[in-house]
Amino acid sequence: MTMYSGYLIDLDGTVYNGTEKIPAAVEFVKVLNEKKIPYLFLTNNSTKHPRDVAEKLRAMDIAATENQVLTTSMATAKYVSEQHPGAKVYPIGEEGLIMALEAEGLVLTDDDPDYVVMGLDREITYEKLSIGALSIRNGAKFIATNGDIKLPSERGFLPGAGSVISVLSVTTEVEPKFIGKPEPIMVEQALEVLGTDKAETLMIGDNYYTDILAGINAGVDSLLVFTGVTKLADLQAIDKQPTYTIQSLADWKF
Repeated sequence: MTMYSGYLIDLDGTVYNGTEKIPAAVEFVKVLNEKKIPYLFLTNNSTKHPRDVAEKLRAMDIAATENQVLTTSMATAKYVSEQHPGAKVYPIGEEGLIMALEAEGLVLTDDDPDYVVMGLDREITYEKLSIGALSIRNGAKFIATNGDIKLPSERGFLPGAGSVISVLSVTTEVEPKFIGKPEPIMVEQALEVLGTDKAETLMIGDNYYTDILAGINAGVDSLLVFTGVTKLADLQAIDKQPTYTIQSLADWKF
């Protein structure tokens, strides 16, 4: 087994399920700290500020700072800013997306925006969708944080960002540019933050179609843990397999 000098770790379904921590993940991160191995948490959850994510992790006895969290909102905001510094953006999303866009110096407006940027919005309204649709039809570029259609929680699977984003995609007949996992963009940004090469970094997650494909698409080794979305039986019909699979992070040998 290859020794890795950096770890990219998914959150929902890997470290916790909703408000319930996964004990093996707590111990796993403790070992990373003991061995002084750098790690970064990657989440397709666009709703939270990285500060709040870090606070949630610390409340679960998981060592985390704001700088060790990369959200899909942060990755999306950085992407838009690099494409068009100071662009006018109409956001459809929650606090995490709004704050990330503002932090990149983008101008938030519903008046002739250059971009419509959409993430999960649990207070979605018909009016928000209408403004987004009209803006896209008027030429605004359509950017989406991530395409997750379901979100693991302690209650079971809830509608993910992709489920809501699909409404705008269907009505405008425009497919958005996705930034979060499984796209390689977010992983490449994460590697810059972590400071490790692809060959020495491992992507860990519970969802084959987001976490593992993100690693595969970015050329990074992947570890699928069966504590969330994807189960062993799901892999039987898949051609591109994860580098490793384990039942629990407690089974990982450093």
